[in-house]
Amino acid sequence: MRTSLRQAATLLLLSALLAVGAQAPATPQDRGRSVAVAEYDLGDTAFTDSETGTVSEVRARVHYPRRLTGRLPLIVMAHGSWWACDSKDAVDWPCTEGSRPFPSYRGYDYLGAALAARGFVVVSISVDGINQTSFDYGDRARLVNEHLRLWQQLAAGKGGPLASHFVDPSGRPVAPDFAGHVDMNRVGTLGHSRGGKGVMWQASDKHRGEWPAGVRVRAVLGLAPAKFDDPEGDNSDTLITRLPFAVVTSSCDGAVGEQGQEYLDDVVGLNSATDYSVSLKDANHNYYNTTWTPPFQFGEDDSTCPAQELTPARQQDALTAYATAFFRYELQGARDELPVLTGERPLPDVTATTRVVPAAR
Repeated sequence: MRTSLRQAATLLLLSALLAVGAQAPATPQDRGRSVAVAEYDLGDTAFTDSETGTVSEVRARVHYPRRLTGRLPLIVMAHGSWWACDSKDAVDWPCTEGSRPFPSYRGYDYLGAALAARGFVVVSISVDGINQTSFDYGDRARLVNEHLRLWQQLAAGKGGPLASHFVDPSGRPVAPDFAGHVDMNRVGTLGHSRGGKGVMWQASDKHRGEWPAGVRVRAVLGLAPAKFDDPEGDNSDTLITRLPFAVVTSSCDGAVGEQGQEYLDDVVGLNSATDYSVSLKDANHNYYNTTWTPPFQFGEDDSTCPAQELTPARQQDALTAYATAFFRYELQGARDELPVLTGERPLPDVTATTRVVPAAR
């Protein structure tokens, strides 16, 4: 009897280990083998906002599965407010002679690679021109829409400006075969800081009619997002009641605090989808972006609790686990990821508080 019980326990343990292994994130070595990287750059003045006249670059870093098979969900990521140029004295856009655009969009390479290893095409866009010249969140939303418009052309096999502008990290031209392999009806967005409010704006009930034809956003993640209503008390520009979103905040965020949790407050009893949030204890604002993190140029530790703050690696690993779970659950139908969103399966090496706002009935 004791032997059979011991054998049964061993089998249960092996089953559990196999299950965990099946859900474990890809290692950096695995990602290096399975994920390709490309960039496109249409220039510093490629997009002029039709509503405000704001001039923006169209530039992005793309992580994607090296073998493109089937139709894969697309995730567009947008950074927040930071130095637009690598000279703090620069005040114009494009950057003045002798300075170059700051690579904030490169600060999520770790996340893009992890998501691409899970079957997503991930586009991290540059928002330097807006940072230098505009405080309009609609500008951020419409720049996201411009990238989505270009990807819709590419995915539909119509070519367009992006088709001939991909280069690999060394600058050599490449021609990834995205036509027919990107599902523009399964789009996710992620925005950090002011970019967080930008993607909430882009996906809101009020502004969803501005999405490019053929594009369907189905999941939004606000990463340490800015949250304030203008005018005060009118949240219509960022109110999302027709698709799921998640919010990540940090207990030691010295930039925006945990105001992003208010996005969930706004939709209690209103949203047709379930929404989620997580607050990471001892995390700050800047470490989610590696180019905002010391020792990178201009990097800053904004933590309000520096004595016990998380290391950048632990903070980024936690975000990677949470963002992967959210997008896999919402865009790929991976129900095994739900316990991460509800807090039943803890994030790695951090203390976190999760929140769920169930869909209204």
